[in-house]
Amino acid sequence: MRYWLFKSEPSTWSWDQQVAKGDAGEEWDGVRNYQARNFMREMKIGDRGFFYHSQTEKAIVGIVEVIAEAHADSTTDDARWDCVDIKAIGPLDTPITLAMIKADERLAEMSLVRSARLSVQPVAKQEWDVICQMAGVESQ
Repeated sequence: MRYWLFKSEPSTWSWDQQVAKGDAGEEWDGVRNYQARNFMREMKIGDRGFFYHSQTEKAIVGIVEVIAEAHADSTTDDARWDCVDIKAIGPLDTPITLAMIKADERLAEMSLVRSARLSVQPVAKQEWDVICQMAGVESQ
């Protein structure tokens, strides 16, 4: 299993909207960055991800699971763009803010710290474990 981080502006697509999709999940569509697209092409069913609210909140608020591997993004006819489908697994009782992440030296090399603008990014197993510990949830 691999780990990822999915960033969204809550005004565009929020954690609550993701949760409302239930087990059917939703396409993580609209990504128009080659590196982020390539990360989605690496994802496998069952991979886990953090759901991150960008902009004003700047916090990891939940955990998602990849439920469909890379396929054509339904929001465009341009064959260059793929997406995956994800479903909500559960919220973090304690959202983990970007400030908290930056303050923890164990997370200094995390993509979120180094490549803050990328909407889909990998998370190392060690980083996943640290953030789950900070949030008080069991690492999966």
